[in-house]
Amino acid sequence: DAGVAGALHVVDLIGGAEISHRADELVVPASVFKLPVLLELCRQHAAGEIDASALVTVPVTDRAPGPFGVSIMKDPITASLRDLAWLMMGISDNAATDVLCAHVGLDMVQKHLSRLGLTQTRIDGDCRDLFRTVREDLDGDMSMFMKPTPEMLEKLRVLDPARGLHATTPREMTTLLRLIWNDEAGPADACEETRRILGQQVWPHRLASGFSDVDEVTTSGKTGTLPTLRNEVGVVEYPDGGRYAVAVFTRSSSLAQKHPAADAVIGGAARLAVDALRGA
Repeated sequence: DAGVAGALHVVDLIGGAEISHRADELVVPASVFKLPVLLELCRQHAAGEIDASALVTVPVTDRAPGPFGVSIMKDPITASLRDLAWLMMGISDNAATDVLCAHVGLDMVQKHLSRLGLTQTRIDGDCRDLFRTVREDLDGDMSMFMKPTPEMLEKLRVLDPARGLHATTPREMTTLLRLIWNDEAGPADACEETRRILGQQVWPHRLASGFSDVDEVTTSGKTGTLPTLRNEVGVVEYPDGGRYAVAVFTRSSSLAQKHPAADAVIGGAARLAVDALRGA
């Protein structure tokens, strides 16, 4: 009804029951790729390989574009790596993301994903790399990116998990969330810090929207957005101890930048699946 197609995986983190739809198909993560970057920062800090409290200065030049945060600030900004991590996750700040990618190393992110058995998840570039492919695919005309024609969409590698720099599957994202929530994705301190930051995301219009009527239910997650693509992965926690990892990836038939019905599909589909797992 909302004009989107999608892929979904929802799993009960206590009992293991699951609901899936195209859960093993490759999808474009968009900014969901920032979740493994966050985990690697927290892992390296817990292991003493990096100091997440260290201050870094982000210059104005060569920042990744984006609609929020450091990406749109007019002056250099100095912040700790862990505060940049919140900007990366809480408001999906692209410039903050690229600073963290440089400090932890995307090769290390990929190696850790492989150690966890997530062999279908690929992160071959940061936000600037993504936008570089867009510029190349649009012959330098970035104005077409936010208002693309159907013909332009076909050219964009960033929207194709087979050709783009990033790819994952819904099942691999819920697997990663399960490992984080069970303290199995790295040291317990690293998993705890990852959960803390995931719990501070500010966007209520996707996953959280499906649970706004249920008292004391919390959601922790990361959105991802590109033209026609709206995603979110996260964990829904009930006061009775129930915990459910959710991954929903959608593609819209509409080229509109604002599409509230498509956003709501993520929360709505997640709620239907969680209710089914809970026997509601």
